[in-house]
Amino acid sequence: MITFFLVITYFAIRVSRKADQNRIWVGLSKETAHQLGTPISSLMGWMECLRADASKMSVPEVAVEMEHDVMRLADVTSRFYKIGTRPVLVQINLSSLIDSVADYMRRRVSSGIVIEVNLPESNVCVHGSAELLRWMLENLMKNAADAMEGSGKITIDLRHDGKTGAVIEITDTGKGIPLKKWKSIFQAGYTTKGRGWGLGLTLARRIVVQYHRGSIAVVSSEIGRGTTFRIILP
Repeated sequence: MITFFLVITYFAIRVSRKADQNRIWVGLSKETAHQLGTPISSLMGWMECLRADASKMSVPEVAVEMEHDVMRLADVTSRFYKIGTRPVLVQINLSSLIDSVADYMRRRVSSGIVIEVNLPESNVCVHGSAELLRWMLENLMKNAADAMEGSGKITIDLRHDGKTGAVIEITDTGKGIPLKKWKSIFQAGYTTKGRGWGLGLTLARRIVVQYHRGSIAVVSSEIGRGTTFRIILP
């Protein structure tokens, strides 16, 4: 009987691990498509504007935005290539990085979404990977934009805490997250939509916790009113 139960347990563990791996692969494929989708759809939009001459921006301005999207495609390739490797951490200006990500996202979310950034007077610097932190911030901002369904406000607050380090809070006015889901949203494959994230928040947590020895968590959320994520980077 003991042998029988050990065999059953062994096969149950194997099936469970295989199911987890399948969820990760499915989630990774969805996340890849999601990452590539933003710059590709943006490029198609800029091209259509140029064809129709319907953009209020000049041709050089549109060319600059198209260049940003092409660079983003290169970044996506580099990001997934580095998933299994330990990144080299260098001193980066977190204030400048957040400002840059917010500026990039403003042109790539619904016009009904306002992105506000509140930075301290002096720059906040940390040791980290600018490429991976940018990915993490974009993931959280995209998630916030999806939760607001085309209309609302995303607020990014940065401050320096002498005891813990750099503190980033990202707040949206979206649909909110039930309390019992605050931890499970970081699990691989978790999603409330038929397409999209799956691994977005899992990757964000990996970037913050494993690569930067920081922390990320939902600190407040109210159904119908919005959610606040807090990231701490030492």
